[in-house]
Amino acid sequence: MRVVVTGATGNVGTSLLDALGAADAVQSIVGLARRLPSGPPPPKVEWRRADIVHDDLAAHFRGADCVVHLAWLIQPSRDRNQTWLVNVHGSGRVFEAVADAGVPALVYASSVGAYSPGPKELVDESWPTGGVQTSFYARDKSEVERRLDRFERSHPGVRVVRLRPSLLFKRAMGTEVKRLFTGRWVPHPIVSRRTIPFVPDTPRLRFQATHTDDVAQAYRLAVVGDARGAFNVAADPVLDPDELSRLLGRRKVRLSERAVRALVAATWRAHIQPTPAGWVDMALETPLLDSTRARTELGWRPTRSAGDALLELLDGFHDGAGAPTPPLAP
Repeated sequence: MRVVVTGATGNVGTSLLDALGAADAVQSIVGLARRLPSGPPPPKVEWRRADIVHDDLAAHFRGADCVVHLAWLIQPSRDRNQTWLVNVHGSGRVFEAVADAGVPALVYASSVGAYSPGPKELVDESWPTGGVQTSFYARDKSEVERRLDRFERSHPGVRVVRLRPSLLFKRAMGTEVKRLFTGRWVPHPIVSRRTIPFVPDTPRLRFQATHTDDVAQAYRLAVVGDARGAFNVAADPVLDPDELSRLLGRRKVRLSERAVRALVAATWRAHIQPTPAGWVDMALETPLLDSTRARTELGWRPTRSAGDALLELLDGFHDGAGAPTPPLAP
């Protein structure tokens, strides 16, 4: 197989290149990104520079057996024109190029963020994907799902898979998380699993996390197999205040949802940190993922728990960890 990966230098992309490189069924990989690494590529990988908003993508896709679309912008959160152009318009251009190039399979990186608000209970892939309207990330994920629906109706011969994973963590994200979510006012050396003072005991604070390398294996299975449709991907256990308190060895402190949202909103408006309050809304309002279909139809099994993934991220944040690609570089 020949596989093309957009957004190949990011959190998921770097793990996916390793997973595909180790797959016997994959002979060559094209890694597309706006900014290319300076070092040698991983095994089987050829780097190519491409911007999904402006460049001719079909030229890169021709001859591929599958395209995996990962490219996405989280920042600049204050420039909605830029994030929409990349996330929504750029995704549409990727889908069109897949059809123009005659690629037989497309695997798209959707998200738990695409789901409509719901109870903090496990839901399967039939739950509506209307997004949380106060979150630009969720609105974009939802809009791209609609565009992918139209693509599938217009191109029934293309095998389409959409993965909807939980939060994705690995050690090499440490510097990227600071850049994307906490900003310069949170010195990473002072944050660790040992220095976190307490766990917020906030209603509806229940979320899932999965190690990025494990999610990359779900993408690999989607690429080399014959599956179609949507797949939730999440590791156990659910991380709620009780589990976080046990995991971190810290006491719980009651914080209202209104107080948490107000703090995030105020610090974002003051340019103290780069994360708008919509991320809080999405964390509190999206349902939890039932991954039964991924386990039974893809044969996917996580090798690390949700807690292991979170602790690895915290250690990576404390250490200023990264990887030798522009999005992950320390």
